[in-house]
Amino acid sequence: MADMDTDSEEAMTKEELQAEEPPPPPPPPAGNAASSSASAPAQQNAFAVLMGPKPKKPPPKPKTPRMSHPNPFKDRMALGAYLSDPASFPASSPVIYHNADFVALRDKFPKATVHALLLPRSPAVNLLHPFDALADPTFLREVQEEVARLRKLVAGELRRRLGRFSRADKAREAVLNGEVDVTPAAGGGGAGGGDGGDGGGGGGGGGGRAAGGGGGAETELPQGRDWEAEVLVGVHAVPSMRHLHIHVLSRDMHSPALKHRKHYNSFNTPFLVDVADLPLAEGDPRRDPKEAAFLRRDLVCWRCGRNYKNHFKELKEHLEEEFEAWKKE
Repeated sequence: MADMDTDSEEAMTKEELQAEEPPPPPPPPAGNAASSSASAPAQQNAFAVLMGPKPKKPPPKPKTPRMSHPNPFKDRMALGAYLSDPASFPASSPVIYHNADFVALRDKFPKATVHALLLPRSPAVNLLHPFDALADPTFLREVQEEVARLRKLVAGELRRRLGRFSRADKAREAVLNGEVDVTPAAGGGGAGGGDGGDGGGGGGGGGGRAAGGGGGAETELPQGRDWEAEVLVGVHAVPSMRHLHIHVLSRDMHSPALKHRKHYNSFNTPFLVDVADLPLAEGDPRRDPKEAAFLRRDLVCWRCGRNYKNHFKELKEHLEEEFEAWKKE
C-alpha cells in the first residue's frame, strides 16, 4: 500500500490541509439573561463604608482544568465531517448531493473550472487506501456507477458555464436561446439528453429534446460538444486526505488554486489513477509513486504537449492561453 504520510509524494500543502477544517459547531446558547438584570444592592452610606471593616479578600478559586473538545475532523480528517449527516449542512456548504452510500462535494481548492469529490460513506471502507478499498470488485462497481453519475453532473456544469463559448455547442445554444427555428421531432416524446439532476445543469453530451414554441411540440437539440470527454476521474496514488475520495474534475487545469508543480502533476501524470484502471496489477508502477517520482516530473502541457521543465510560472501563463482556446472548441 502507498505511504499516505510521505509529504514529498502528496500534492496538498500544509496550509491547504489546515484550511480544510470545516466550520466549528455553533456555540451553546447563552445563559439566563435574567440573572444579569437582578436588582442592584441598596445604596450605602459612604462614611460608613469608608470607616467600616475591610472585607476579607476571598480565597482564590482552585484552578480547574479546561475541558477541551478537539475537533475530530481537522486537517487530514476534514472530509469526514460531511459523511455522517450531510443533510445537516446548509446549501452554501460544499455538499452537492448525497444518498445512503455516497456524498458528492465541491473541492475546497479546485484545480480546474469544475472540481468535485465523491466520498463513500461506509466506515468499513472510508479510511482505507483507495488501492485497497477498490480491490473489492463489488465495491469498485458501486463506485464506478456513482462516479458515472457525478461525471454527468460535472459535464453539465461545464456546459452551463462554458457552452456559450464553444463552437461545437453553437447550434445547440441557438436553439436553447430561441434564436433559430427548428423542425419538431417526429413522434413527439423521448428521453432528454444527459442527466441534469441535482442542480447539475444540462447533460454533458447527447442531443436531447426541447419544448417547441408552438403547441407543446418537442424539437431535437443538436448534439453539441461531448463535455463528458473533458472530465477526468481518478484517485491519487498518495491521497492527502484520510477519507477515501475520488476526484471528478474538468481537464482544463484553470484555477487560482493551482499553485505549484505538485498540484499540476498530481492530475497530469500517472499519479492520478483512473477508476477504470482499478484494481492495479501487483507490478504496476503506480503502486510505488515514490519510486516513480510522478510529482517531480517535468511540467508538460496537458493540451499541446510542450515541456516546461520545472518552470511552473511559465506553464501557468501558458495554461491561460490554452484555456481560452479549449473552451472555444
